[in-house]
Amino acid sequence: MALTKNERRLRIKNRIRKVVSGTEARPRLAVYRSNKEIYAQVVDDVNGKTIASSSSRDKDISAAKGNKSEIAELVGKALGEKALKAGVETIAFDRGGYLYHGRIKSLADGARAAGLKF
Repeated sequence: MALTKNERRLRIKNRIRKVVSGTEARPRLAVYRSNKEIYAQVVDDVNGKTIASSSSRDKDISAAKGNKSEIAELVGKALGEKALKAGVETIAFDRGGYLYHGRIKSLADGARAAGLKF
């Protein structure tokens, strides 16, 4: 029986999550991508806390013009700035089972441009 596209992504996501985990010293940057929006958050898995989050639905980002990759880069920059304010400099990147290109790569580049290291 063939897997659907989403079932395949969830299998990949579970395989990644076996390895990538967020700690207080090095939290995890988790990404979710829908057809229209993109969401990202910096998570401490040990304590179960979200340190910072940003999405394309935030007021300052949703007002911006551009294609979805440009918006994803703005989300990454906003998240990077919030994480730096919270005292986070290094993170573990969790691409959520998505391929590392397009909007996911743009978000990662934006977070790096803001000063996060990964």
